[in-house]
Amino acid sequence: MTNEKDKLAIDEAVEKFRSLMEGQLERAKRIKEEKDFIDFDKLDTIVIGICGGDGIGPIITNESQRVLEFLLKDEVANGKVQFKVIDGLTIENRIACLKAIPDDVLEELKACHVILKGPTTTPHQGDGMPNIESANVAMRKALDLFANMRPVKVPEEGIDWTFFRENTEGGYAVGSYGVNITDDLAVDFTVASQEGCERIARLAYEYARKNNKGKVSIITKANIIKTTDGKFLNIAKKVGEEYPDIVTDDWFIDITTAKLIDPKRRTDFKVFVLPNLYGDIITDEAAEFQGGVGTAGSANIGKRYAMFEAIHGSAPRMLAEGRGQYADPCSMLRASVMLLSHIGYQDKANALEAALDKCMYEEKKLTITGRDTGCTCKEFGDYVMETITEMTK
Repeated sequence: MTNEKDKLAIDEAVEKFRSLMEGQLERAKRIKEEKDFIDFDKLDTIVIGICGGDGIGPIITNESQRVLEFLLKDEVANGKVQFKVIDGLTIENRIACLKAIPDDVLEELKACHVILKGPTTTPHQGDGMPNIESANVAMRKALDLFANMRPVKVPEEGIDWTFFRENTEGGYAVGSYGVNITDDLAVDFTVASQEGCERIARLAYEYARKNNKGKVSIITKANIIKTTDGKFLNIAKKVGEEYPDIVTDDWFIDITTAKLIDPKRRTDFKVFVLPNLYGDIITDEAAEFQGGVGTAGSANIGKRYAMFEAIHGSAPRMLAEGRGQYADPCSMLRASVMLLSHIGYQDKANALEAALDKCMYEEKKLTITGRDTGCTCKEFGDYVMETITEMTK
């Protein structure tokens, strides 16, 4: 039988759960009231925020800014594009404020249309830092960046994948609000809303149609996580019925991870749509096929804002060992390709992507090793810009 102490602990947990669910219902209502996507052609000035983050973040973000300014020099000169540097999203500043994103930094972010963000450090159990929510998770929620888009491409192996990871729900939506009910029991929560599931599914199918991908795979664990994953699966299937020209299939997350390393089956996959946690894990696995997370960029897309980033961490050890100047900017440069495409400069995005392919995989005059056995971050940035100039003559 439950004793009085445990009953009180359960009552406290129920009240916390009630407050949490009320907040999530309000969030679901706000999603329904969203307007259409921003039209960049109608803006007088597109403001690009540059947010360095922690560790090697400022180094690789600064290099990507340099390349973007090179590509957009005419647009900057005529006032169509403006760069805004935002310095306050450091772990030291976040700990001082005890907030995932300090209020003044959030206001600066909201003054931008798109953001290029370096990796940020997230406190974790046992590291001695306060329990502050991930800056990434907080930014996705604050700016309603509901879609995380990650492309992976290895032409010689027939791999051409695009992942659409739901960004604001699942286990991450309330990941910092779990309850230690007693010393013997801890509970966390996962969230799925009608509108949240529908909008990520629709974005994936629209992308598949516009880019002639022909197939969307819905990834869940709906055989076990029946309520939230089941909702995600059923809604995505329903959206898929509106796209009869696109093949829909569905897979469980565990077998999907296996089939990505199956040479015969993995080439069948084209576009994936999946909940937050599964997307976080499987896109890191997928990035290994094209050289690791250091080669992969990521887009976080909402209707009003968008944020572009590397998918790797802040690598504090590199700075501690004095190797920061040798940090690899390729992930941020890949993210910059998606940024350029998102704001309407597809020709410049294509030029940067072609130059990266040549510098990273074909010509390889310089290589990044993370140490003095390879080139510096700045030297690689120069190499990319020189390659763009040569290829566009």
